[in-house]
Amino acid sequence: MTDSIDRISLATRLRNNFLTGLIICAPMAITIYLTWTFIHWADSWVKPYLPDRYNPEAYLKFAVPGTGLLIAILFITLVGFLGRNLIGRSIVSYSENILNRMPLVRTVYKSTKQIFETVLKEQGNSFKKVGLIEFPRAGTWALVFVSTDAKGEIAAKLNANGEEMVAVFLAPTPVPTAGFLMFVPRSKLMLLDMTPEEGVKLLISAGLVTPEHKPNLADAMTAFADLPAEDEAVSVKTSKAR
Repeated sequence: MTDSIDRISLATRLRNNFLTGLIICAPMAITIYLTWTFIHWADSWVKPYLPDRYNPEAYLKFAVPGTGLLIAILFITLVGFLGRNLIGRSIVSYSENILNRMPLVRTVYKSTKQIFETVLKEQGNSFKKVGLIEFPRAGTWALVFVSTDAKGEIAAKLNANGEEMVAVFLAPTPVPTAGFLMFVPRSKLMLLDMTPEEGVKLLISAGLVTPEHKPNLADAMTAFADLPAEDEAVSVKTSKAR
């Protein structure tokens, strides 16, 4: 009887050790694999256009991974530096005028540029807040990322009744790369304290990885104000006794 219990205990410990090791190794392996794949993808795009005299692999007997990625970063940084001065802005403006005259290309260029300007703009407020809305019906809540206030024609049409509308992005689980753009009244949007990164983790894990909630001072004061009078008296007596 004791031997069987020992065998069961040993099997349980081995299983727990395996699961612990899997939790430690799997994220590291996936991260290394994705990083390595991205580096090779960048190298495959840049290295074919790199002259041999500037390619370190032409002088070395082994491959140097990451060379293409480093050159791409330096090139993009240089273009950004030139685009911030007068000559660079003139060149960019001239290039944009050429693209805007092409029927199909101008649509793709304008849409892509608008997306990148909205997402990467330093002063932008896009996707800096996470909230909850009742979806798909009342009583059930879905996690959304707050984009911006409704603007333009949409704001003129939807704000006609005096209710301010907000654009939110409803992402699916577990791959939040596609979803729905929705306009909801601000009063129907419940903002959360979690960051967008924590919201993405919550979505990808299907609710298994829940960020720790630390109530702010306003929430604590509200909870204290909602206490019954007897509970407040007990808390005061307890604090005095301490």
